[in-house]
Amino acid sequence: MPLQPIASQHIQLLESMFVRRHRLNRQYMLSLKSENLLQNHYLEAGLWTTMGQPEGIHWGWEAPTCQLRGHFLGHWLSAAASIYAHTGEEELKGKADRIVSELGRCQAANGGEWVGSIPPKYLDWLAKGKEVWAPHYTIHKTLMGLLDMAVLAGSEQAMEIVKRWAGWFTRWALQFTKEQMDDMLEVETGGMMEAWASLYALTGQAEHLELMRMYERRRFFDCLLNEPDALTYQHANTRIPEVHGAARAWEVTGESRYRQVVEAFWRAAVTERGLFCTGGQTECELWTPPGRLASHLGMKNQEHCTVYNMMRLAEYLLRWTGEASYADYWERNLYNGVMAQQNPKTGMVAYFLPLRAGAVKEWATPTESFWCCQATLLQAQTLYPASIYFEDEEGLVICQYIPSELNWERGGENRHVTLKLAGSPQQQPKMDRLVLNLHVKCDRPAEFTIKIRLPWWLQGEATVLMNGQAQQVTATQAGFACIRRTWADEAVGIELPKGLHAIPLPDAPDIVAYLDGPVVMAGLCEGETILQVDPGRPEAALIPVYELEWYCWRPGYRTQVRPQGIRFQPLYEIQDERYTVYFHLTPKENGEQ
Repeated sequence: MPLQPIASQHIQLLESMFVRRHRLNRQYMLSLKSENLLQNHYLEAGLWTTMGQPEGIHWGWEAPTCQLRGHFLGHWLSAAASIYAHTGEEELKGKADRIVSELGRCQAANGGEWVGSIPPKYLDWLAKGKEVWAPHYTIHKTLMGLLDMAVLAGSEQAMEIVKRWAGWFTRWALQFTKEQMDDMLEVETGGMMEAWASLYALTGQAEHLELMRMYERRRFFDCLLNEPDALTYQHANTRIPEVHGAARAWEVTGESRYRQVVEAFWRAAVTERGLFCTGGQTECELWTPPGRLASHLGMKNQEHCTVYNMMRLAEYLLRWTGEASYADYWERNLYNGVMAQQNPKTGMVAYFLPLRAGAVKEWATPTESFWCCQATLLQAQTLYPASIYFEDEEGLVICQYIPSELNWERGGENRHVTLKLAGSPQQQPKMDRLVLNLHVKCDRPAEFTIKIRLPWWLQGEATVLMNGQAQQVTATQAGFACIRRTWADEAVGIELPKGLHAIPLPDAPDIVAYLDGPVVMAGLCEGETILQVDPGRPEAALIPVYELEWYCWRPGYRTQVRPQGIRFQPLYEIQDERYTVYFHLTPKENGEQ
């Protein structure tokens, strides 16, 4: 593959907004009692009996009466494993290990194989055509969490639990014909195919490969390969994890059809469909029609699960192709999805990101919601370190501009790289450019290439200063600036020109959103608003403003047109304020200021 990820254990995040959001997520994870996280697994195993209401019981989608109960714990385990792999933190690891041990106890109480939070009869109901809410989706979360604990946190017990559970599924699935399985897979399956593919990669056992094939979504994959539009008004977060299955299947089998499915899906979902300014493509959990977005600005845009899962798919394609466009997509969804849908004070998630004028975000509660999006948020907030640095045959590839330190070993020698964003509390931020400072220090001089993503929002040529001297930079067709030299102890400054730009809806060029680089700027206004602008320069309707909050500058904009002034701030900072993202434009009258 063109790009290989660098293990997150070699990366340390430096103090920034990303670290603060990560801390919020970790604090929330630790605040949840293990016995409450396990409540539905205990219930299924007959290990939880109580008279009255237990203290701190989880409600919402985790209530013992909900058919999706137990899904949250799998995401929690995956997030804990990811944090441990990055930081080596023992507190969270100890909590996760105890939960795995208790799942082992549940498995033993269930007869030695089944370890689900729901009963096996839910799958039998599915086979009989009885309506039941996505049992495979729910089961997959526990399976995924255990696999991540095995791979990322080194839990041998988690691996043994998965293998024993896989034995149950082998017997259950193989009693059906492929046509019968296809009928059952019409009900949301989550990432079952991806999980079995990952298990096969670990064990090499033929029965696990057979499980992967039994869970292949043949009908959907055939539609993607043979129909011009297989997605419009389909449930988005059903489809994305199914394509994750094809992606992982290509990696473990090398069969070209699986990669063709992934590429066909990306064309159908992204390149031929079009995007909202945030990077999302959905309303009310469904794919919007290609290029028709103006009539879909509602209160239920951009389900967080779709943001997270599309970012995961973009990461697959980035590794396979080495093309910066996938990192661009990842970045846009990072700021305007993952960050915008996490409350910066409480850490809670907004299930949807409304794009209707005058909208308000609706936040989850710590123990009474447990929506699917509350679960994917746990994992999304652990993605940062693994998204920054990759390596290829020539050297180091920097895909995201997240302040961090990298200890990178190559050829038996250590290279230390520090990536910082320029600026200090004493200086106002530079609104016309993003300045990156790299410090590269090697144990001994070494020749290699550093590639830095040239983003889609770049306004002008990037400049590079090496120890204060301007450098000639080669740009690749894949969208990276290349610096090749013999490195020893070097300071590199990279300036990426940026600015405010107006992004119209594809089917309504007079309705625009304003972005500062990759960041959507939201106007603090109550409803539909018309801005009078110079048709050739809609960005000129806004002027930059700066606000000093303790020791941090908060950049923003405000309108300079009448009849009213509107303050703009990053969408990811919005909490409970009413906001508007898309604005109707009308030409200024002659003489209008």
